[in-house]
Amino acid sequence: MNNAGTKNKWLKLFSTEFVILLLLLIAAILIFVYAVDMVFIQKKTTFDEKAFVAVSEYVTPARTSIFRVISFLGKHTFLIPANFLLIFYFLQQKNRWFAIRVGALALSSLSLMFLLKLTFQRLRPDVPLLEKVQGFSFPSGHALMSVVFYGLLIYIAWHEIQTRWIKNLTIAFLGVLILLIGFSRIYLRVHYASDVIAGFAVGFGWLLISSWTISKIEKRFSQRNNLG
Repeated sequence: MNNAGTKNKWLKLFSTEFVILLLLLIAAILIFVYAVDMVFIQKKTTFDEKAFVAVSEYVTPARTSIFRVISFLGKHTFLIPANFLLIFYFLQQKNRWFAIRVGALALSSLSLMFLLKLTFQRLRPDVPLLEKVQGFSFPSGHALMSVVFYGLLIYIAWHEIQTRWIKNLTIAFLGVLILLIGFSRIYLRVHYASDVIAGFAVGFGWLLISSWTISKIEKRFSQRNNLG
């Protein structure tokens, strides 16, 4: 390969899109590492305690009912059927790559969540607002899985919805929903704030890595088919 070809190859690799994705990924990793350092190495609890105190001032029966519903939208009993419905929809639309993307992200992020929980084995808060929740606390599975699932919906909306105001409204709604699901876990006192932040960071980072990888595989597969 000549020098011009090598140069073009590197320019394609370090495109604007790639650089932005890389910077976002680095930011997500740094946030996760900071949370791990704070919780497990320095063993600082001030941030989590202050978060519980701040949220407790706004606890009411009505808000608790609302946040229970919001929390359910990030629970596996909702997200598993939702993923299957999304896969079925894309298969019906003859869009197998979106179907593959949904299935791959769902399975890989679920496996990653369990792996991290078993690795860190952090106990949940002692006094939940309602019933006690089983399983380990770090990182928040609701936060991780909601970023992956609803973040993928944001990705789909960005590429598929043509009307700008509908696209922007959909993306804003899904973004707020992700934040509310994370906040609901702190409100209900079933996760520490650091669990939720770590879950967001891992979910976002994994969404970036997986989406970029699948896009590259799809592109190469399409190129091979066209050449064939």
